[in-house]
Order: sequence, then structure tokens, then C-alpha cells
Amino acid sequence: MKLYRIRKRAGIWELNPEDQAVLFRPGEGQIAIRVGAVSLNYRDLLVLSGRIPGLDPEGLIPASDAAGVVIAVGKGVTRFRVGDRVTSCLFQHWSRGPATAEGMCSTLGGPLQGVLSEEILLSEEGAVLTPEFLTDVEACTLPSAALTAWNSLLTRGRLKEGDTVLLLGTGGVSIFGLQFAVAAGAQAIVVGASDIELKRAKGLGATYVINSLVHPHWEREVPALTGGRGVNHVLEVGGAGPLRQAIEAVSYHGHIAFTGLLADSKRSIDPYPLAHKNATLFGVWGGSREEFETMNAFLEARQIRPVIDRIFSFDRAAEAYDYLRRAPHFGKVVIQYG
Repeated sequence: MKLYRIRKRAGIWELNPEDQAVLFRPGEGQIAIRVGAVSLNYRDLLVLSGRIPGLDPEGLIPASDAAGVVIAVGKGVTRFRVGDRVTSCLFQHWSRGPATAEGMCSTLGGPLQGVLSEEILLSEEGAVLTPEFLTDVEACTLPSAALTAWNSLLTRGRLKEGDTVLLLGTGGVSIFGLQFAVAAGAQAIVVGASDIELKRAKGLGATYVINSLVHPHWEREVPALTGGRGVNHVLEVGGAGPLRQAIEAVSYHGHIAFTGLLADSKRSIDPYPLAHKNATLFGVWGGSREEFETMNAFLEARQIRPVIDRIFSFDRAAEAYDYLRRAPHFGKVVIQYG
């Protein structure tokens, strides 16, 4: 069985392909999965570079989002059977309800072993059935990016028809947010740095687009597009700088979902505008298995297919990481097996 582990050589963390003779065998409550595809997230770059506080990546199988088929089940397993197509949950011990410390510490790809392997073991509570209309390449993009967007806008944001949503960039979370907003009957404004990518966003249903290179203070453009009201929802994937602009762009009684730290996180934030607007700022990372299943039903009912930027073969996994690190991407970067 082939897999990747993170190893340190000459002071640099890197992906190391390895062969493991002993196959994984499911224990009680576990399922063994033959992986078909894995998608990458920005967090995977942080793990590989040793930038997750308190996490030693030595020997870790990386990545968290996979789709494949069940090849064996352990004692007591009732949710799945051999032959089922399944998708991993980012959190192995967050089945339902609000986030808990235990659940948030049960992430695949650190601290738990990840999914960049031909076969993996998961808790039966840490997987969902793959929607029949999706391929493994499509389904593997859902556990982190799609569920973060879903939780941000639909679950906690309570997005409704006629709302206005501001989306930053064209990465996985933002593009899923765009697709959910359009499907829910909301207007979407996408901020990006490429006219080509913004044109693609318009093709997916964005009502307005703003080029951040032309308009670096994009928050000043939002009032003209919203009748002076600002947006009801912001899906914020940047850091302190974009967050400051998001607070300016959000409407009174609006919602800002803070989902990541892709930019500078050391700049200070003035919270007064947030209080003055009676707006809500909340952090989001993924969601529970129950939310995952609800989201999948929504995707299937509306036949929403994930947007894939580029697919790499399993033996080119390191190239996939490099591509995610250096290249602007539209949607998700995927590693396909077989």
C-alpha cells in the first residue's frame, strides 16, 4: 500500500512517498476505505510547513478530505457496509450539535493521521455516504471547504432569498459560498484579483464582481452596489486586513463569517464599527457530520457540482501542494488515485 508521510530532511518538512506492507485493519467501530481522490486545503500547507502550533508533523499522513469506497468494516459498525461510497468528515468526533473541544481536536491530517494514502481507516461516525450524482473527485472537495461555506451562510448565517453576500477571492470556500448563495436566491458580490477568474464567477451566477487590483479599497465600492445598505453576509477568508474592510462593507445587523487566515493576521482591528452596526462576527471551521448530511441533501436536490481547478495524479502529490501554494486557483485542487 502506497502512502505519503511528512518527514524532515535538512531542516525542511517534505512529503515522503512510502510503501507499507501491512494493510490497515478496521477495529471496533471503524471502516476501511480504498481512497479514490483527495482534495487539498490551505491548512494542509500549514501542516506541511510545521506552522500549526503544538502539532509535530513528523511521520504524519497528511490531508483531511477524501472520498472512496468501503472495503472492510469493524465489529459493531452499523452505518456502512462493504461497497458503500463514502466521504470523510474533517472531524472524526463531531457528529451533531455545536462544536466542542473534543470534536475540534479530532481532525484528520493532524493531530489524527490523514488521508493521503491508498487505504485509510475512519470512525464510522466520521464519514458520510457520498451523493450518488458526484464522482470521488467531486465529493472529496466537500468536507472542509463546502461545509465551511455552508455553515457560514446557511446554518449560522441563516441566509435567505434576497440577501446579499460578499465573497472574497475564488478559492474553494468562496466558490462554494457563491454556489450556495445563488442556489438560495441571494445576490453575490465577488472580490478578486483576476478579470479572468471574475468572469468565471459571473458565469456561476455572481451578480457583481470587483477587481481588488483596480479597487484595493473594495469596501468603498460595496455601498453603490447595495443601495447604500452594505451586504447582509460576508464570507471572510483572509485575515486582519480584509476583516477590517469586511466590517466596513457589512450592513447593519449583518453577519461576518471569519473562516481563515490567508493574509496578515497581525494588524489590529477597531471593533467599534461592528458594535455600531449591531453586526455579528463569528468564527467558522467546517461543521458536524449531521450538517454535512444536510448539505449533501441540498447539493443533490439542486444538482450542484463542485468546481475543480486542477487534478493531479497520486504520484504527483508534491506538485499539487506546490500548485496550491504558488498559483491562483478557481475552486479546488484535487489528487486522484488510480
